Amino acid sequence: MRRMGAGPLTGRTVLVTRSAEQAEGLAGPLAELGAEVVVMPVIRQVDPPDWGPADDAIRHLAAYDWVVFGSTNAVERFFARCVFCDRSSEGLTGVRLAAVGSGTAARMAELGRPADLVPRDFRAEGLVDALAAAGAGAGTRVLVPRALEGRDTLRVGLAALGCEVDVVTVYRTVAAVPEPEAVDRLRDGRVDAVTFTSPSTARNFVEVLRAAGLDPDSVMSGVLKASVGPVTTEALRALGYCADVEAQPSTMEALAAEIAAALGSVEDA
Repeated sequence: MRRMGAGPLTGRTVLVTRSAEQAEGLAGPLAELGAEVVVMPVIRQVDPPDWGPADDAIRHLAAYDWVVFGSTNAVERFFARCVFCDRSSEGLTGVRLAAVGSGTAARMAELGRPADLVPRDFRAEGLVDALAAAGAGAGTRVLVPRALEGRDTLRVGLAALGCEVDVVTVYRTVAAVPEPEAVDRLRDGRVDAVTFTSPSTARNFVEVLRAAGLDPDSVMSGVLKASVGPVTTEALRALGYCADVEAQPSTMEALAAEIAAALGSVEDA
């Protein structure tokens, strides 16, 4: 749990469902706005069932025109695997890299290889359009490292352009076991907002509630449901819930700001 000083979210409690490794990227901006932040990861990332296809692609990176990343997790896992295979980020200099959004691009730069292309529309659909505008088409070879459970939008969209697309799994997203204290806060109605930063956080949050003997409908009706972007909003809708706020653009800072605008401070409510 994390507390900060006065701000528009002073007196408000916001629950962060991101993986433990990534929670700080959202918990920090929320705390700076005065929120009491409760981190309750409902997902975690683990190795894929088989590293073989990814390792083979890494050994033959020179054969690709583009490597396309749809998440920071894909970036971190792929770059780490490059090192494991004795191919550092410097080995990516001969291929162009594309990132789905500013957060993904920032992580790439931190790891030593900035993105060559970032779309204005921070969605897979926007990335496909940006690649098309950059000349991707018939004969263009594209590598897409992603989660085992990842959306097929990139592959389908790029294939429709005539690209030759190889999709390799670099991680799996599985359910995490939450801390009992965080679940108790939900049970007692001591949470003002819950954040959702991917479809998997939405799905697994509902499963966590059910496993704890809580009624998802009751919990969801009593909190502000904050989505990082349209794909996550659609995942919530498929579960039967409407996002109360959606970040624009799809960044952690924008999500925190939307929550602050919606909730304000207790004193001003």
